[in-house]
Amino acid sequence: MKLTGNVWKYGDNVDTDAIIPARYLNMSLPEELAEHCMEDIDLSFVGSVQKGDIIVGGDNFGCGSSREHAPLALKGAGVSCVIAKGFARIFYRNAINIGLPILECAEAVTETEKGDELTVDLTAGSITNARTGKTYRTSPLPGFVMRIVEAGGLVDYTRERLQSHAARR
Repeated sequence: MKLTGNVWKYGDNVDTDAIIPARYLNMSLPEELAEHCMEDIDLSFVGSVQKGDIIVGGDNFGCGSSREHAPLALKGAGVSCVIAKGFARIFYRNAINIGLPILECAEAVTETEKGDELTVDLTAGSITNARTGKTYRTSPLPGFVMRIVEAGGLVDYTRERLQSHAARR
């Protein structure tokens, strides 16, 4: 699975409250959350993010509370992938659970600038920067994680598996 998008770059310790401020946690639809995504750290994000864009972050991306709203807001805003030096573990799992692919690649983060165009091959574990022509290697998403992402998240993946199992009976 390949994704191509323009980069929005942020630093270390971007917490879930920066991704979607707590005052909006009464909302649960991705498109509603998207209207407020990143607004406390980047006012230009909501009005300028394009479907398919990629977030690049530093260490400990998604730290803070364990709210699923944070990856939902990013996905609702059209973000196709998050690449960071490292993720808070609960954010990592929540992102996969809602079908938002995430990769760790410190070198790509360090050498990527806001506005760069990246092509990410989730299956091969490669990230190519169109500006520099450089390709970075990272661990590809494991097969079962890739299937969850392709299904749109854990709930849809489980639903498909149950329906497939029922159809075979």
